[in-house]
Amino acid sequence: MAQNPRPRSSLLDSLGEEIVRIVTPVSICMFLVVILVSVLNSSSSSSGSVTSIATIAYSETDSDSSWDKFVGALLNSLAFVAVVTVVTFVLVLLFYLRCTKFLKLYMGFSAFIVLGFMGGEVSLFLIQDFSIPIDCIAFFLLLFNFAVVGVLAVFMSKMAIFVTQGYLVIIGMLVAYWFTMLPEWTTWVLLVAMALYDLAAVLLPVGPLRLLVELAISRDEDIPALVYEARPVTHHDSGNNGGNQRRVWRERSEPATTESENSVDRPATVPNSNSMPDSHPHSASVSDRETSLSAPLLERRASIESERRREDAALGDNLALEGMGLGSSGAIKLGLGDFIFYSVLVGRAAMYDFMTVYACYLAIMAGLGVTLMLLAFYQKALPALPVSVLLGVLFYILTRFVLEIFIVQLSSNLLMF
Repeated sequence: MAQNPRPRSSLLDSLGEEIVRIVTPVSICMFLVVILVSVLNSSSSSSGSVTSIATIAYSETDSDSSWDKFVGALLNSLAFVAVVTVVTFVLVLLFYLRCTKFLKLYMGFSAFIVLGFMGGEVSLFLIQDFSIPIDCIAFFLLLFNFAVVGVLAVFMSKMAIFVTQGYLVIIGMLVAYWFTMLPEWTTWVLLVAMALYDLAAVLLPVGPLRLLVELAISRDEDIPALVYEARPVTHHDSGNNGGNQRRVWRERSEPATTESENSVDRPATVPNSNSMPDSHPHSASVSDRETSLSAPLLERRASIESERRREDAALGDNLALEGMGLGSSGAIKLGLGDFIFYSVLVGRAAMYDFMTVYACYLAIMAGLGVTLMLLAFYQKALPALPVSVLLGVLFYILTRFVLEIFIVQLSSNLLMF
C-alpha cells in the first residue's frame, strides 16, 4: 500500500523550544557572574588585576593616557588571539593524528584545574567575606570531590544530562569571573577581537574550527571539547543502527523516499511480468494499455530519484559543517567559550551599574536570537559571538555615555522618578 511521504522536519518546527533551552543556561551563567562580581568586587580580597596570557604585552596603569591604554589593549588582544589560534591548530593536528584519548585527558585536566583551583579560590573569597565556619580538611575534601565529579560529568555520557549541563555552566561562570578581573580596556578590546576571531575561524575555508568540524564529520566522531548541548542525544532508530543519529537530517528524509520508491516499484514491475507473448487475440491491445498505464509510474519514479539526488547533494553540503551549530542528535550546540565571553561582557558592565547590565543582557539575547534564526535557515555551523558581542558593546557604550546622562538629567529636574 502506497503511503504519502512525510514532510521533512526542520529546526524551524521547534525553534521556540531550542531558543529557550539555550537562553536559559546562558542567562543563568551571566546571572551568577553578575552576583560574583557584585559580591566580590567591593571586597579587598579579590581586588586588583590578574596577570595572565591576556596581559602579556602590556600592563595597564591608571597613570597611562587613554590612547596608550587602547594601544596596549590592542597588543594584548592580538597576542591572546594569536595564542588561541596556534593552540586551536595544534588541537586540529592532534585530532587529525587520532590522538583522541590525549585530547580527552587534556580537556579533563583543564576542567579539573578550573573547578579545583579557580573554584577553590572563589570559594575562599566567599568564605572570607561571609565568615563561613569550615576547617581546611573538610574544605579540601569537598573541593576535590566537586572537581572530580565535574570532570566525570562533563566527559562521561552515562552521567545525568542536567548534571553535565550544570557543571558546564559552573565552568563557564568561573572562567568568566576571572576574565572580568582583567584591566578594563584590555577586556573590551579582547571581546571585540575574539568576536572577529570566531567569525573567521568558523566561516573561512581554512579556519581552524571549520577544519576541526569537517574532520569530525568525515570520520563520524565527536569532537572532544567543552560544548553545551541543548538537549540529550535521542535514539529513535536504535533498532536499525544501534548508535547515535549522526546523520539526523539525512535519516529524516530517507524513510519517506524509501517508502515512496517501494510503493512505485511494485506497480511498475507488474507490466513486465505480464508482457510475455500470448495467444490471446487481445494481447496486443492489453500490452499497449499496460504500457500506457506504466508510463506515468515510470516518469514518477524518475522524478523521485532525481529529487532524492538533489536532496542528498544539499544535505551533504549541510552535513559538512554539522557539529558546531547543530549537534549529532539534531540539537543545538553552543561552545563554552560563548558562555564565557557573554558573561564577561555582562560582568564588566556590572562593575559600573545595573542599568548597563540590563541593556547588555538584552543586547546579548537579541544577538543570540538572531544567530539561532540564521542557524535555523542555513542549518550549518555559525559563529555565536559576533552579533551578540558587537550588540552588547554598542549598547554598553550607548547606555553608559548617552542613556545614563539623559536619565540622570530627567531625574534631577523631577521629570522622571
